[in-house]
Amino acid sequence: MSNVQVSTLANGLRVATDPMDAVETLSVGAWIETGSRYESPKINGISHLLEHMVFKGTRKRDARAIAEQIEAVGGHLNAHTSREYTAFYAKVLKEDARLAVDIISDMVQNATLDADELDRERTVVMQEIMQSLDTPDDVVFDRFQETAFPDQSLGRSVLGAADLIRDMPREQLCRYMGDRYQAKHMVISAAGRIEHQTLVDLAEETFSGLPSGNDFGYEPAHYAGGDCREERDLEQVHVILGFEGLGYRDPDFYAVSVLSTLFGGGMSSRLFQEVREKRGLVYSIYSFPAAYVDGGLFGIYAGTGQKEVAELVPLICDEIAKVSAHVSEQEVARARAQLKSSILMSLESTTSRCEQLARQLMVFGRPMTVPEIVEKVEAVDADSVTRVAQRMLGSRPTVAALGPLGNLERYDQVLERLA
Repeated sequence: MSNVQVSTLANGLRVATDPMDAVETLSVGAWIETGSRYESPKINGISHLLEHMVFKGTRKRDARAIAEQIEAVGGHLNAHTSREYTAFYAKVLKEDARLAVDIISDMVQNATLDADELDRERTVVMQEIMQSLDTPDDVVFDRFQETAFPDQSLGRSVLGAADLIRDMPREQLCRYMGDRYQAKHMVISAAGRIEHQTLVDLAEETFSGLPSGNDFGYEPAHYAGGDCREERDLEQVHVILGFEGLGYRDPDFYAVSVLSTLFGGGMSSRLFQEVREKRGLVYSIYSFPAAYVDGGLFGIYAGTGQKEVAELVPLICDEIAKVSAHVSEQEVARARAQLKSSILMSLESTTSRCEQLARQLMVFGRPMTVPEIVEKVEAVDADSVTRVAQRMLGSRPTVAALGPLGNLERYDQVLERLA
C-alpha cells in the first residue's frame, strides 16, 4: 500500500486510492461513519433499515435500474452496516469505474425513501430479524454484546427490534440520512486498477454538492460484564465467555491479535488442540477480538452438547489461567506468522484493500502501510502476549449461553474459577 494516496475535497470528503496495476478490476465504495452505536434506543436499527432503503430507488434510478445497470457490465453491488459504519461498494472492471461511482453517489445522495417501498422493505428487514432470532449462534452473540455493554448503544443489535422497524416513520429516516450522510463523515475509497486523480475527478463530479455536515458523537463504551442465559430446546449449548477487550488505537491491539490467534485462532491453537482434538468436546471453538474506536471485547465461543458443557467451561477457564501465566516464544512466532499471512493474503483482494483503507482513515485519520502493520506484528513477543492476557482476562467476565443449560456452571462458579 505504499502507493496509497488521499485527497480531501473542499466539502471535507476524503478520497483514497490503493492502486493495483496487476489486476483488471477495481472495488470502490462509500464508507459512512454511522451505525448502531450512533442510534438512540428509540431508533435502534435505523442505520440498517436505511442501508436497505438506499437500494430501493433514487431520483435517477428505480431499484431495478440500479441492479440492472451494475450487472449489465458484470459488476457486483453490495452494502453492510456495522456498529460503527455503513458501507456501499461495488466491484467492476476497470473501464466501468465511472458507472460504479455514479451509482454509489446517486444512492447515498439521492435515495427517495419512497413510502410504498419503505412499507415493503420493513417486512424484508423484519424477516431478516426473525431469521436471526432463529439462528442460535446469531442470538448468543447479540446477548453477549448486550451483556457486555448493557443499556448503551454499543450493546444494542445492529438489526434493531421488529416493533421499532415496523413503526419507524419515513420522516425519521429522511432526517437521519440528512444528518449522517455528510461529506466530513464519509470516505470514498477504491483499490485496484484506477488512477488516483481519476477517482478524485469522479468524486468532484458526483459528490461536490454534498454538504460538509455537522459534528456528532457517540455514546462512549462502558464495559460492564455479567451473565445472560436463555433456555431453549436445542441440540447444542452455545456459549460465549468473554472479557473487556481493547480498541483499535490501543498500543496493545496487535498483541491481542496474536494472543487470539495462538489461543483459539486455528487448528494449532491451544483451545482447538485441548478442547476438540484431545477431548472431543466440541465441533466448533475459537477466540475472537472485537475492536471499536474506544474499546473492545475478547471472547471465546463454543458449541457443545448438553452433557459436555459441564466439562467444557471449567476447561476453558483452566486454559485462560494457563495462557495468562505463560506462552512460549515458539507459539508466539507461529501466531505471528499466521497473522502476517492473513494480512498479506488480504492484499490480493481489491475489496479487502478498499475497505481496509477506508477504515484506517476513519479510525486513525491516515492510511497505514503494510510494512508498518507487519512491523507492529513482529514486535509482539511472549512477554507482551502474557501481559495483555493478564490485562484483559482479569476483567469481570461476560457469559452468554443459549440452549439446554442444566449442566452449565453458575456465574458465581465461573467467577471463582477465574479469580
